[in-house]
Amino acid sequence: MNSLFASAEAADDKLHEECGVFAVCAKKDFAPSVDPVHVVLGGLTALQHRGQESSGIILGGFEDPARIEVAKSAGLVASLIDSGEVLKLDREGSTVALGHVRYSTTGGSGVENAQPLVAHTKKGAVALAHNGNLVNSQLLRELLEEGGSVFRTQSDSEVMLNLIARSLAKKSALEAVRDAVRTVQGSYALAVLADGKLIAARDKNGIRPLCVGELEEYWVVSSETCALDAIGAKFLRDVEPGEIIVADGEGIAGSNQEEKTETRTCSFEYIYFARPDSVIDGIGVYGARVRSGRQLFKEAPVKADLVTGVPDSGIPAAAGFSEASGIPYGMSLVKNRYVGRSFIAPSQDDRERRVALKHNALKEAVKGMRIVLIDDSIVRGTTMRSLVSKLKGAGATEVHIRIAAPPVAFPCYFGIDTPYREDLVSNKYDIEELARRVGADSLAFLSVEGLVQALSGTMGFCTGCFTGVYPMGAPKPGRED
Repeated sequence: MNSLFASAEAADDKLHEECGVFAVCAKKDFAPSVDPVHVVLGGLTALQHRGQESSGIILGGFEDPARIEVAKSAGLVASLIDSGEVLKLDREGSTVALGHVRYSTTGGSGVENAQPLVAHTKKGAVALAHNGNLVNSQLLRELLEEGGSVFRTQSDSEVMLNLIARSLAKKSALEAVRDAVRTVQGSYALAVLADGKLIAARDKNGIRPLCVGELEEYWVVSSETCALDAIGAKFLRDVEPGEIIVADGEGIAGSNQEEKTETRTCSFEYIYFARPDSVIDGIGVYGARVRSGRQLFKEAPVKADLVTGVPDSGIPAAAGFSEASGIPYGMSLVKNRYVGRSFIAPSQDDRERRVALKHNALKEAVKGMRIVLIDDSIVRGTTMRSLVSKLKGAGATEVHIRIAAPPVAFPCYFGIDTPYREDLVSNKYDIEELARRVGADSLAFLSVEGLVQALSGTMGFCTGCFTGVYPMGAPKPGRED
């Protein structure tokens, strides 16, 4: 078997999410009747799709600036609750709460790297929750270590935390955050607790999403609008690229950096990462996926009897393809939702077995049918090859694959855990060869131009994983990129 399909990570043939950030700040005029911890737990649960390795909550804003309350756990948000760590939090007097769910792109996956991260300064405690990836973190870490900083984790987020803590010695919390974000390069959606305030920031390209909402008693910052909906908060607006938001008991206000901004929101947020009920920069995620399916039919029509989507992210695009083509839509695959990423696959046989466990074909729906199978992406090809085999084994006469995104041929450096370039199947093979290797009767991808058209946004998007052209300089990789 080709070594590409025997990759150690092949059993999880998707790009991985980044992280989720959620935070609240109490309003001065309201004595909160709702526990801020419960609000944050609700928000984090809605953002669980963005990270499943660890979760954490930090409380601050007490009268004692050095005081901070921390609860962290490996695993899902439910593990944070079940572990009893949340019950140990002393809520009395807290006005700011930060929450985070993590999938590591820099630093290990252990609980020691769980966020939010905390630093103690002479002005009190500072805490940070970060979604994104800093491309110059290693250089900054070395400079900070030479200056006497001590790091407890391998996370690039701790570099940002150290920068803020150092500036805070002589400057206000807002100025300290502003200095830090001017120093780093890369993507970030931040929530910071400093000087009793909630400070949020988004990188100058707006690569990672971040929005602001409001409850009667709290200001809210979230990675996605779906988490605002989950707690009943009103959406106010997206944080603009390069903007810093400050919330305290008196109100909430934003200020832009002097540096020129150019919006390049990650296109994969719309393709796969964000929940379909979220809206990012004014673009509904579900609608974008449906439009990509319509556009896909325009670019790659095919004669078939049934259009179907790979659960779950391929389903909206399949609905759009069906609508545009007039070919009926229906289910062809059933997904086992209890085969998660914690399933360890040490050998190739185990990896193949896991793929077999994750999906099963609906024989009565596919027998004798020409199938159009829609998915959001092909990364290594293992899952797609298994699905085609299952559908044909269940009686499908033809399986035509249509991907509602361009080929992923380049790695991402800005907060998505993509494989090295040499492991990306679309970089290794042309479309005809890839179709042969996965067993499809035909294969087509959405064009970059078609994707941008489907997103229907007035702002720009990062398409670096498709084109190799990034919003900013990428770091030199340790091996072939």
